[in-house]
Amino acid sequence: MDEFIIKDGKKLRLGFTTGTCATAASKAATIMLLTDEKLDSVSVDLPKGKKLEIALQSCELKAGIATCCVKKFSGDDPYVTNGILVYSSVKFNNDGNINIDGGKGVGTVTKKGLDCPVGGAAINSMPRKMITNNVNQLLEDFSCEKGADVLIEVPEGEEIAKRTFNSHLGIIGGISIIGTSGIVEPMSKKALVDSLKIEMNVIKEKSILK
Repeated sequence: MDEFIIKDGKKLRLGFTTGTCATAASKAATIMLLTDEKLDSVSVDLPKGKKLEIALQSCELKAGIATCCVKKFSGDDPYVTNGILVYSSVKFNNDGNINIDGGKGVGTVTKKGLDCPVGGAAINSMPRKMITNNVNQLLEDFSCEKGADVLIEVPEGEEIAKRTFNSHLGIIGGISIIGTSGIVEPMSKKALVDSLKIEMNVIKEKSILK
């Protein structure tokens, strides 16, 4: 990704979120199912109308399941998820819906106050929307009447999560798939405020239950 911002006189590279990684991998896997062709990269539609071309690390089609992988790039933001691999496995279903779940390395929500239901995979609402919109658009473009089951996995997620605040927020067993704009802005004040809001929501829900 070759986009930059200027902060305090410094030129800083932008990156993309785990949500964008999951979306790109899901879209590429869906294309494989529809065309039986492997891709080197895929263009994804982000919130606010922006498009981004994302390189793929691997693609595989086996027994009706397509699996693609994207490497997270955080730009000049020093977050611990930079460089991790995010996988999406997609298979068609007959119910016509886009069903999204988390597998290995994606955390499970155990407390109220987060952007995911208790007991569900820690895949926030915006990444879910991005995945759904991108996959749905493909199915429409190819006049495919089937739905898709999407499984997001992050092999290093459980280990990486130990270096985050996830356990304090009630997310266990892995990282969260997050992002509101799809883009990582280095040293973002908004990202810090959003993180504090999430923590306050969890504390509030915990106080209500007492």
